[in-house]
Order: sequence, then C-alpha cells, then structure tokens
Amino acid sequence: MWSKEEKKEAYELLLLQQKGLLEIENNWIANLSNSSALLNETLKATVFAGYYLFDGEELILGPFQGRVSCTRIKMGKGVCGESAQKERTLIVPNVKVHENYISCDSAAMSEIVVPMIKDGQLIGVLDIDSSQTDMYDEIDQEYLEKYVAILLDSL
Repeated sequence: MWSKEEKKEAYELLLLQQKGLLEIENNWIANLSNSSALLNETLKATVFAGYYLFDGEELILGPFQGRVSCTRIKMGKGVCGESAQKERTLIVPNVKVHENYISCDSAAMSEIVVPMIKDGQLIGVLDIDSSQTDMYDEIDQEYLEKYVAILLDSL
C-alpha cells in the first residue's frame, strides 16, 4: 500500500500524463484506450480499469484494461449502474459484501466508479477494480474525479 503522500504524488503524475496524452490526440476512443492503460499501469493491484459508455438506455463496455468483463449494465444495477444513476462517485471497500454488486471478475475485491457527466449529460462511468479490499479512499475519489474532468474537457 502507498502512503497518502505517495498516492498523491502518483496521482499528480497521472494527471500530467493524462493531459499530455490528450494534447496529442483528439479521437475519443483512442483517448479512452490510452487513459485506461495509463490507469492500469499506475494504480497498484488493479484488475480492471476502463469505461462503460451510456447509450441512452444502459451502460456498454468501452475501452478497458483487464480480463473479459460484463458488456452491458442496466442503470441502477451493480456499482457502475448505481453510480451512473445517482451521478456520483461510489467506493466499495469489499465487493463481496456489497448488496448491489455484479461479479464480472472473481479477482475484483474493491471498486471505485466515477460518473462521467458533461453539460448535464451522462456520458458513462470510469470503473476501477482492485485485487485487494479497502483499496480506494477519498484521495482516489478526488484525483479520479479530476482525471475524468480532464478527459471530458477533451470531448
């Protein structure tokens, strides 16, 4: 585990790298793909880092890093659907005891989901799963919300 300072430093670098990647490319799919790879490489014990995109009815699997995953998630279902519906970040310390959890990968033990909202419209969610319980906290939330904001500004 990282100390709080190490985690903040890693996220500061992550934000700079995200900005750099977005400066050289304007294709949305390419940017989501590199963004998920960057998260997967940077965040410790990550088993899934990717995006679910809202098609007007449900969330559809977008670019990600990790194992084969759920392809469609209904609004309100699972942590991703719940985050999308409530339009707020959700942190689940232990997915095995979370009532509304959809198991897509048995290696996932904790999860954070950040909704992607631009101009009042739901675009999708950023979903990150860890192989360890209690991996995510308010520091992750703060920086991942900034990360998503930088990404959405490039839209």
